[in-house]
Order: sequence, then structure tokens, then C-alpha cells
Amino acid sequence: MNRLIPRIMLCLALLAPAAATMAAGAVSVLTVNGPIGPASADYLVRGLARAVDEGAQLVVINIDTPGGLDTSMRDIIKAILASPVPVASYVSPSGARAASAGTYILYASHIAAMAPGTNLGAATPVQIGGMPGAPPEQPEDPDDPQRQRGQPNDPESGDALTRKQVNDAAAYIRGLAQMRGRNADWAERAVREAVSLSADEALRLKVVDYRARDLNDLLRQLDGKTLNAAGQDLTLRTAGAALIHHEPDWRTRLLAVITNPSVALILMMLGIYGLFFEFTNPGLGIGGVLGGICLILALYSLQLLPVSYAGVGLILLGLAFMVAEAFLPSFGVLGIGGVVAFVVGAVILIDTEVPGFGIPLPLIVSVAVVSAVLIAALVGMALKARQRVLVSGDAGLIGSRVAVDAVQSDDPRSGWVRLQGERWRVSSEAPLQAGQTVRVLARDGVLLQVTAAEDGQREEVE
Repeated sequence: MNRLIPRIMLCLALLAPAAATMAAGAVSVLTVNGPIGPASADYLVRGLARAVDEGAQLVVINIDTPGGLDTSMRDIIKAILASPVPVASYVSPSGARAASAGTYILYASHIAAMAPGTNLGAATPVQIGGMPGAPPEQPEDPDDPQRQRGQPNDPESGDALTRKQVNDAAAYIRGLAQMRGRNADWAERAVREAVSLSADEALRLKVVDYRARDLNDLLRQLDGKTLNAAGQDLTLRTAGAALIHHEPDWRTRLLAVITNPSVALILMMLGIYGLFFEFTNPGLGIGGVLGGICLILALYSLQLLPVSYAGVGLILLGLAFMVAEAFLPSFGVLGIGGVVAFVVGAVILIDTEVPGFGIPLPLIVSVAVVSAVLIAALVGMALKARQRVLVSGDAGLIGSRVAVDAVQSDDPRSGWVRLQGERWRVSSEAPLQAGQTVRVLARDGVLLQVTAAEDGQREEVE
């Protein structure tokens, strides 16, 4: 027994490095397919943290994106730069692109690779809010030395805000290019001139590091390469490494849905109308519960998106006008004004022109029309309700026909009836008989003045 224990410990000592190598030899694969937004930023940041916990030797991000929001892009880049696990951004499959924000992420990654038939570039920041008044760009002379250095011909062209955004973006991507040893001049041109490159041209100009047919081809080329991640030199052993695919989970998919500006607008409408119906018809609870949930989700979504507060204000003002139309005799003025305010507010709601983060005009018009029809239906129901005869209170008592329950023995002109669930004392000018049908003429406190029904039909109203 004493000889067996040292042998077991020796075997464990020999197997421990091998087990550690197997655990650290996995490659984590993340996929971004669509605009870069809060959902994709949350997915990638959590994916990089998970790769560290799993002891992965490399994270591969499959990218196919038209661009996205600046704040989400910078969150992703910060996570990549701070990651102790090397990150390889791979534009794939063939036909994919890494435009705008995707180009920045590619430059920030430790390894940049592209599949045949892909492209990247067009990294000019989109003008926030689509502010009008920016003059058109002037044609540039290809022999101009300023253009060759990546500077615009006219430093005063465009408004000050656009120039600030372009200069900031150019400095940002140039810094990333210098950090990773890639073509910084072309990166600046991609920002200032919105140029793009194919995979072959990007490899030739040293914009990317590798051109790979598929993921296995990329991992084969990376085998034995030494990278510096978070200040540590790591040697990759990716040939035949195990792949761990982390697809977007339910949280990421839910976040992607509710941060869609169109969905956020619809949720806000459902929330407001749900609460409106609950306040006008209290007691049921369904409108209040669903409306509250939808409104909270909409507000959460809007706080993650670059919204215009003027747009939110116009939408709320338009809804208030349309609701007021149902209660005030404005002859359509408030309703029409509410529809106009709602449409204008929805158009300017999202304060960016980034692809994938706009609200389609047909959706805005459709929601406005549905709201107008709903308000018109409410007005119609209110008018019909005003024309109905009241069936409760004094108005419900007057004219009611009811059978006499009993007659007072000492006064045959007085008796008792049961009406609207209550027992009433009645008085008549003519003698009454039990079972006789009478009609209520007036009410005097708890006494009802009645008279014999003309048709003599026995009828009881509860």
C-alpha cells in the first residue's frame, strides 16, 4: 500500500499537465450576424468572459454586419482589448461583410481574417440624428497630397459636428491599427472616404492578417503563432483543437428583439393603450398588467438606444391629443393634431441613421392609422352611450313597471314593491291590490309615487 500511493501521485502529476493542456486547448466560437447593437455587445462581452472561465486558448468571432451603434461597438472593443484570451475576428461566410463598426472590431482584434468573397470598410461615422444642412462633399483630386495622407481637401467642408465625429473616428481606428501593426493609412481612408476592400485586396494591403476558406483553414494557419494578449505572450495550438460554439441564448435573442426600434415603438403604443383602457375600465386588470409590462420593456429598450427626447415628447403629446379627442368636443382638431404629432415624433425618435436602427415609414403610418381608427371607435361608442336610456339611479326608477308585493291593511293606497334589488314603499292615488302592476311616476326620498299600469301587464323589474 505504501508503494502504491507514490505511484498514484506520480501518475496524477504526469496527467495534470495533459489535462490542463486539453482544457486550455479549446477554441470558443461566437457569431455576430446583423447590426451591432446592445444585444450583440452584451453577447460578445459575456462570451469573452465565458472563454476566460472555460480556459479557451482562442476566441473566434464570426462577423457579418452592416455596422451598428458607436456605443455598442466601443463596449465590444474595450472587452477585446482587455481580454486575456486572444481574439480572432473572421469575416465569413463568403458574401459576408464587416462594414462600419465591423471594421473597427476587426482592427481591434488580435487576429483579423476574411473568407473569399467578403469585404470590409465604409467606416465613416453616420451623422447623428441626420441633421440637415451639411453641404455635399466636393470631388477630390486623387493627386492631392492631402488626400494621400487621408485628409479632406477642404478642412472647413461640412459642419463642425460632422468634422468632430470624423476626426475622432479616424484617430480611434488609427490607434487600433498601430496597436495591431496593420495598415493605419487605409484605416483612416476607410473613415474619411468610406472606401471598402475585398478579402484579397485587404490581405495585400496588410489590412487583415489571413485569408481563410473556412474556420478549420483559419485554425490551421494560426497553429504555432505567438500572440500578446493582456501583456502575456501566448502560443496557439489550434490545429485540430476542439471547437466550442456559443450561439446567442434566450437573453440575447430577447434583447435583440426589444431593442429593435420598431418593436420598441409598438411596445410603447401597447403599453400606453393598455393603461388607458385600464383607467377607463377599472377592475378587469388585464389592460393594466399587459400595458405596464409593455411600457416597462419599451422604456428599457429606449434607454439602450440613441433616442431623441423631442421625438418621445411628440409621440406622448400626439397620444394625449388622440385620447382627448374621445372626451372633448373638438370636432376632430385634437385627433388630427395628435396623429400628425405622433408621425413626426416617430420619424425623429431614433437619433441615428445607422443601418438596421431606423423605423420604417410604413410602420409609422400603419400605427398612426390604427391609433386614429381606435380613437374614432372610442368616440363612436361614447356617442352611442350618451343616447342610451339610463337604467340606474332615479332615472332608472322613473317609468319602471313592477308588481305590488303587499298592501297596507290600514291604507289601501300604500304598499310595498321590490325594485332594483331593494324593497320600496309606494303610494298611489287609487287603491292598490297585491300582484297589481304599477308604474313609477316619481321618487320622494324612500317613497315611490306610482300609478296603475295602463296595459295592466304584470312585469317586475329587478
